[in-house]
Amino acid sequence: MSKLAQDHLRRVALREHDSSHIDPVAPAFITATARTALDLGYHVILEGILHTDRYGPVLHQLVNNHPGPAAVFYLDVSFDETVRRHLNRAEPIPVTPDEMRQWYTHRDLLGLTAETVIPEASSLEQNVITILHTSGLTGAAPQTPCPRRCRHCARESNQSAPIAAADR
Repeated sequence: MSKLAQDHLRRVALREHDSSHIDPVAPAFITATARTALDLGYHVILEGILHTDRYGPVLHQLVNNHPGPAAVFYLDVSFDETVRRHLNRAEPIPVTPDEMRQWYTHRDLLGLTAETVIPEASSLEQNVITILHTSGLTGAAPQTPCPRRCRHCARESNQSAPIAAADR
């Protein structure tokens, strides 16, 4: 499974600010990254604050063009709870609540039929269960192709199996 973090791809890989004042590269880059991982056989979880006005068209295209199952989740969290959770992150980004208020959009849904709204009161464990069951990932076989191609990963994923002479 591949977890793509919008924040990391946008801020770190592209060094792009999330602003409505520019024509951002991030939406196309992030969805192209997700599409590539899907095409290579990975299950993909794309997470982040994906504002509908900037990400909506490319996310609709990504979901609508995906031949396999797709699920979309919206965590419906108030602004105050958003700030509280941000401050409790293992590695919060340096942003003030006033700055957060500028980009916070309440119920910024994509409007896809495959979209599930997760309420604020839902615990982290409940969220994980909802996402895994609704997306079908609980019954899906792992699709990470690396162990089939990479000797290092193959050894780690199957340490009890002997390594073939051709792989040494």
